[in-house]
Amino acid sequence: MKILVTGGAGFIGSNLVEKLLEDSNNEVIVIDDLSGGKREFIEPFFDKIKFYEKDLVWDIDNCFSGVDEVWHLAANPDVKDSSIKTFFRDMEITKNVLGACKNNKVKKILFTSSSTVYGESELNTPETCETKPISFYGATKLACEALVSNYCSLYNIQGCMFRLANIIGKNSTHGVIYDFVNKLKANSSKLEILGDGTQTKSYLSVNDCINGMFVARENAKDQINIFNLGTKTQTNVKEIAEIVVEGMINAKLIAEKPEFKFVGGFEGGGWKGDVKEMLLDISKLEKLGFKPVNSSQDAVKEAVKETIK
Repeated sequence: MKILVTGGAGFIGSNLVEKLLEDSNNEVIVIDDLSGGKREFIEPFFDKIKFYEKDLVWDIDNCFSGVDEVWHLAANPDVKDSSIKTFFRDMEITKNVLGACKNNKVKKILFTSSSTVYGESELNTPETCETKPISFYGATKLACEALVSNYCSLYNIQGCMFRLANIIGKNSTHGVIYDFVNKLKANSSKLEILGDGTQTKSYLSVNDCINGMFVARENAKDQINIFNLGTKTQTNVKEIAEIVVEGMINAKLIAEKPEFKFVGGFEGGGWKGDVKEMLLDISKLEKLGFKPVNSSQDAVKEAVKETIK
């Protein structure tokens, strides 16, 4: 099968490429402008993949020739740094990717959306819950979902869209764990924590994330499919800070527990647009056979080990 991955040098993308290459029948193409991704994440696979260092806002039709399946992961990766500028750029990228799928008669597209499309919703949020994003990031993902749905309906493409919890693990380049580790490397005596530390969310290991997407890829039957993808458990920010500190002490990167200093925050969240508590209902994907291996806390512990290597 000929498979194209946009954003394949990024965090989730590079892990996905590694997984796809486990099947020797797959021919994998990666497009990434390396604005967020890193060449070193996919360099070990250069003898097995075709790599285009290319900005997706330009003409990309020729890269999609003969492609059977597209995984569209290219996007601004950071909720906190989202803006109206990143909104329009990600929409342009998604429009171009979908146009190339249409022009080259691609049969399937898989798109990484986000739990942030729900905003501050009920816990155990089902896919049927009303979407009320409170960040530019969430608004962008929801608008891109609409475009994917539109193209799939008009041009006979099967689509799978994944509303992801907080994904963590190998090759992460942003997020709370990455942030805490780098802050402590710079100053081991004090750790600044945005918000009051009680922000509580579901954290999913990148391996569980990819396994869940593969379950949907192999078993989804509808033309347009939307799945929540997360764990059934949660971890709060203060707990993550404690796990990071313990991991760095054990690795002899810091000598003792630092002072925790809680700063800023908006009604307990870390920043304006931050959803304070999130837990997704994953029963729809469970019915297809998905079961996360790691709890939220175990995923955090494993991600800390990967980040401090």
